[in-house]
Amino acid sequence: MFGLGWSEMILLGVVALIVIGPKDLPNMFRELGRMSGKARAMASEFQRAMESAADDSGVKDISKSIQAAANPAKFGVDKLKSAASSTFKPGTETAKLSEERQAAKDKISAATARAAQDRRDREMAAADAAEMSDEPDMAMPAPVIEPAPAPKPKAKPKAAPKAKAAASTTSDKPAKPRAKKTPAGEA
Repeated sequence: MFGLGWSEMILLGVVALIVIGPKDLPNMFRELGRMSGKARAMASEFQRAMESAADDSGVKDISKSIQAAANPAKFGVDKLKSAASSTFKPGTETAKLSEERQAAKDKISAATARAAQDRRDREMAAADAAEMSDEPDMAMPAPVIEPAPAPKPKAKPKAAPKAKAAASTTSDKPAKPRAKKTPAGEA
């Protein structure tokens, strides 16, 4: 309301209470309510008068014609949409293409089936030939080839020792004594 927050309204109420006083404050609020009611009534009366003047001058007819022009069904946009719609007819070229693909699939399936049958026949013939031979079946195990051991990586050269800071030689202060090291077992 009027861009005021609750804290600002409370502050105004406290100031009004101090300035006007507790006896006259309810009467003042009552008068403010009456004045705001009269202002609202005048605003609504003005709005009704403006609307009736606009209706008399023909603004209502103009707004109806604008709304009719904005309506796509009455303006003919639906005819434009139907003219621009896609004319895709499924079943023409796609059916031919799918028939060609099915024929290629059948051809590939038949070729793989023949190859599999030929392989099975060769395996059966080899097994029959092994059974028919008079020699005992002594299958020699395949020789195990051990891979050559990988060469060991060369050792990296050791880094050069770092130079100590020259601060101890240039400083006038004596160096701090180092802590004594004790073996891990002693405490």
